[in-house]
Amino acid sequence: MSHATGSGDGDAIIEFRRIGAALKVIAVDPATGTEVSMVGDPRLSQQELARLAVRKLQFVLKKQQQGR
Repeated sequence: MSHATGSGDGDAIIEFRRIGAALKVIAVDPATGTEVSMVGDPRLSQQELARLAVRKLQFVLKKQQQGR
């Protein structure tokens, strides 16, 4: 399942994949194509997992900007 979500600074594409007992969450910034992933507890809501993935994506984007 995937969907787009507002990240505050823009949109992110979020995808959820069930892998055994875990849930893999992938967040992609459509403007740059930057992708991050994390593994979360499937007992958490998809909204909470998406929020955490977007936070990680924002962190990575900020690090990339600082490296320029």
